Amino acid sequence: MPSLHDATRGRLLFGGDYNPEQWPEEVWADDVRLMEEAGVNSVTVGVFSWATIEPRPGAREFGWLDRLMDLLHAHGIGVVLATPTSSPPPWMGALHPETLPRAEDGTVVSYGSRQHFCPSSPVYRRYATALTEDLAARYADHPALTVWHINNEYCTHCWCDETAAHFRRWLTARYATPDALNEAWGTAFWSQRYDTWSEILPPRTAQYMRNPAQVLDFKRFTSDALMECFTAERDVVARHTPHIPVTTNFMPLWAGQDGWAWAEQEDVVSVDVYPDATDPLGGQYNAMLADMTRSQAGGPWMLMEQAAGGVNWRPVNHPKPAGLNRLWSLQSVARGADAVCYFQWRQSRQGAEKFHSAMLPHAGEHGRTFREVKRIGAELALIGAEVAGTAVRAEVAVLHDWDAWWASAQEGRLSSLVDYTSLVQAWHRGLWENGTAVEFARPDAALGAYRVVVVPQLYLLRDAAIDNLVAFVRGGGTLVCGFFTGIADEDDRVRPGGMDARLRELFGIRTVHEWWPVDEDQVVGCDGFEGTLWSEELEPDGSAETVAAYRGGELDGLPAVLRKGSAWYVSTLPQPPALRALLGRVTASAGVRPVLEGLPEEVEAVRRGALLFLLHHGRSPVTVELPGRYTDLLTGADADGRVALGLYGVAVLRELPA
Repeated sequence: MPSLHDATRGRLLFGGDYNPEQWPEEVWADDVRLMEEAGVNSVTVGVFSWATIEPRPGAREFGWLDRLMDLLHAHGIGVVLATPTSSPPPWMGALHPETLPRAEDGTVVSYGSRQHFCPSSPVYRRYATALTEDLAARYADHPALTVWHINNEYCTHCWCDETAAHFRRWLTARYATPDALNEAWGTAFWSQRYDTWSEILPPRTAQYMRNPAQVLDFKRFTSDALMECFTAERDVVARHTPHIPVTTNFMPLWAGQDGWAWAEQEDVVSVDVYPDATDPLGGQYNAMLADMTRSQAGGPWMLMEQAAGGVNWRPVNHPKPAGLNRLWSLQSVARGADAVCYFQWRQSRQGAEKFHSAMLPHAGEHGRTFREVKRIGAELALIGAEVAGTAVRAEVAVLHDWDAWWASAQEGRLSSLVDYTSLVQAWHRGLWENGTAVEFARPDAALGAYRVVVVPQLYLLRDAAIDNLVAFVRGGGTLVCGFFTGIADEDDRVRPGGMDARLRELFGIRTVHEWWPVDEDQVVGCDGFEGTLWSEELEPDGSAETVAAYRGGELDGLPAVLRKGSAWYVSTLPQPPALRALLGRVTASAGVRPVLEGLPEEVEAVRRGALLFLLHHGRSPVTVELPGRYTDLLTGADADGRVALGLYGVAVLRELPA
């Protein structure tokens, strides 16, 4: 089975989306000249070229792509060749309006943008696989081809009649009989019982709240329906080029795809990452997505898209200050990326993304952005041979699950302030600020390699996942778990007692009397800290230690943080310094040490393979004390016991013999 290593070949890939169909062909020569100057060795081609290749149904115009592939190969630039199926041409929507997606209220989503296709449409699928077949046949033996990139940012949802029929087939395979479905969905509530499959619809706009189990299954179905589109095209290109790895680019922490399930279907796991340049936690967000993608990949991964400067889809779009692009690019490499790429190579002069930055911006080759891009390319070439293919090791796992996320977002929840992704980021932040190396894992994964497992929140947990957590603790592992976890089973059925009995026993909880959500502008007092978002009225069973109790209010004296042996339960969200301190206490008790002790604030340390990356997320110069002698691969200078880092500074250190 091919892998990212087959494309990197012992180096780091550097480049981005290249859309030359937007430009006169005489510009291409200038592009490759500047690509060589910047150290670009890989570009993604064809992502949005469907209308150029197939300007009318059945036509094929490959001549321009032939010339482009030859030109890139002649200059030593590999091609990640995309199937352009994320953006069907206008003729498809005009001739086949049934391929257009319908919104929940039945509104037709028209063409004129992108991703305007119904994943369940057999017409769309037929055209998409036919084009993919011809593309694969034509370029299977082209020496420039290094990776197949299927579609782009799969994100389409549809509630049309074709989707309804597909949804029924999916439900039939899952439940076999309407009676089994009725049991799983709890349709006795509000007289929702279904007698025949034909009565079942997608959860369209309704008079009031919709059945949460139906909505949950529709989210599972939509992820699977999109995956069917992906695997159909993947199988076409794999048949022609079994030696070429295949990917599709995830959007970061997007709810529409079960990333664990999708990663199993890819040879290369790739992601698009766009931290906000003004976010003081942008570096942490970048680190979290790197950790998540590396975990899905089980090793090196591909940063398919990032911005060289600003984007164009936030309310206010700020550029990246000098040095930040370099810092975040090398941070991704430190956390496992073997490819650093951008959207896009040359900034568009027209269209919806003409103000989205690019490696070669409107300022041209003499602009600050392109100068920084050249520096990044040169530095990736310096370290590539020692970095590519190496691993990042972690003794702490953060559990993350799409089913739990989907179920927790239901309409009839206790607090709309509780956002799953924000909780994941809050807990990851505490670990990141402590300098703790982490991976992400699904709840039913093998956990024996970890000392500590962290559960920010998993409202829905299957029986097997609960048994997995119990076995992990009984086997000597340390578990720290956030509030409102283990409440529902896989059908979103609340477990007896309001929390699974196995977990209550694990944490030393006799009874969960009430959940007490906290208003946005309020906090709850606890021993030594304040909690936010949530609190719980817990009655311990006498076997657990109350690490911190609530102080004041209705829950005065009741446990906010419980510990029973190596199992910790946190029934609120401590404010960031307190959560950081708590996680530091938990990991230290389990024998987990920071990557590097005594770091200045805003300095991150990551070990990848034999190298130590130091990344400074601050603006003021700092000095980092080192436990030995090192060489900085970026400068060639030796660092004996310490290294200085300036504004957004980075050092990539190889230890010298004693």
